[in-house]
Amino acid sequence: MKITVNDCLSLEAFSPSILAAGKRNIGNRVRSVSVMDAANVETAIKNNGVREQIVLTSFYGMTGKEKMQCEVVKGLAKEGVSALVVFHVEKGLTGADSEVIETAEQVGLPFIVIPKNNKAEYSDAIEQIMDKLLYGDNFKNSLINNTIYHLLNFEKHKTFQAALREAAVSNDFQVVLLSKDFNPILSIETRQKTTIADAIRMGKERDVEKAGIYTFIDVNGVLTYWGPITINKEKYFLFIVDNEDNYSAGEITKLAEIIELAMGMWKYTPERDVRAELIKALIRGNKSLAYSLKDEMEIKADNILSVFYAKGIETNQGNAVISEFEKKENIEVLRITEGEETYGMILKNGEKPEDEETTQKSSCLVLFDKLKEGSKTVRIFHATGLDGIEGAGDAFRLISETWTFVESVFPYKRVFTKYELALVSNCINLQVQGGYLKKNYMDLLEPFRKEMGENKAKQLLETLETFVLDAGMNSGKTSEFMGIHTNTVQYRLKRINEVLGAEITGNRVIPGLTMALALKRLDRVVK
Repeated sequence: MKITVNDCLSLEAFSPSILAAGKRNIGNRVRSVSVMDAANVETAIKNNGVREQIVLTSFYGMTGKEKMQCEVVKGLAKEGVSALVVFHVEKGLTGADSEVIETAEQVGLPFIVIPKNNKAEYSDAIEQIMDKLLYGDNFKNSLINNTIYHLLNFEKHKTFQAALREAAVSNDFQVVLLSKDFNPILSIETRQKTTIADAIRMGKERDVEKAGIYTFIDVNGVLTYWGPITINKEKYFLFIVDNEDNYSAGEITKLAEIIELAMGMWKYTPERDVRAELIKALIRGNKSLAYSLKDEMEIKADNILSVFYAKGIETNQGNAVISEFEKKENIEVLRITEGEETYGMILKNGEKPEDEETTQKSSCLVLFDKLKEGSKTVRIFHATGLDGIEGAGDAFRLISETWTFVESVFPYKRVFTKYELALVSNCINLQVQGGYLKKNYMDLLEPFRKEMGENKAKQLLETLETFVLDAGMNSGKTSEFMGIHTNTVQYRLKRINEVLGAEITGNRVIPGLTMALALKRLDRVVK
């Protein structure tokens, strides 16, 4: 049910009170309440400028600063605040500044004065407003009664899904059940103003999986409420859509509880999460199951652009980056998450010309680079540009075999491609096998030990490692990484060429040298 400013004026905390301005808008909807104690205009509007929120204040931080108060009134009105309530004004209405009241009247913001003789505090007003918001006067309304009637009508309905659909149609709401990885399991849609994919993207951006209560999100004008539920000891997420903005947050919360209880009474078991199962099958290397799940999902193997394993991307910023990427590139990111670890696949939607497919692959690389921004703890291991299910399975195997070692070989990187992973995989195999194959590579570095002292050899080898493995053979970056002058780097590179008897940047030299240096770094980790 809708709660308005006028409804709030009837509460005990507002008796007595004076409606000083904005009478024409006392029908404004109230969804939340906050306290404003900011000392400047910018902070006041930033912290309290929430649409359909009633704001309580005493202008404590702006006492005697009427110009600032007027700017706050204008700013709050612009943001769609429901009303401004000023507490404990001396001498009632005559104690409030006339200029501020006139400003509120001009912008149509209901301006309520709580006089000094009203002993109510912020806590009293907040408690009563929230009680009104959550429960209202007519909590035992048709929504709850009618929903219970349909959900428990075992004679008429054969399944829980059929009963839930009847209840949703009768009461003008919608329901979507999501797995813990935010993949749709059950959806009851009674109208379509937006897509489930758009709603899920916004839910992830708002980080609803970390909320313990139902969270309100406006999805392109569609009012949704999100919250966690438990079915057969497994965690799921339920989001409910209020089609006509008829119900309060408390009613929606109670509705969710009834739906959860009804699932138990019907012994409803959610369908399996096919998307999550596909990723898990690929991780385990079960390609036959992956093929079956791919067909069940009706996706083409050629649409798999990339697979990845990441740490630290499950944040508000990470979800926002992925959401923007999906919308901009018409690409879908499937994920399963355990704590801070994420396994995922990137799928293209629909057919694309060959040149656009190349662009989409490149955009995957852009996505991974953006995900690493803002946090030095993010690590992403990916293989982009794959050959269907076979390639995806092989890529996950490559990632699982190498990710614990690749950071040691490339300590300055945070995003690792299949090229770094393949190099480290070969190094691991050589490390395990040992023998003459490994010795062939390590012998390439022997001239340093034979021709100079230990300290000088160590200095030149460190420079060579940084130049080849970390700096992409860029002397300027090498000097930055090592904290030495560029001229010093140039001198050392010249000495390295002399010691090796070869130009280290030569096409026939660099492959073997790169492998030898990577093996040397891996040796230090293993030992």
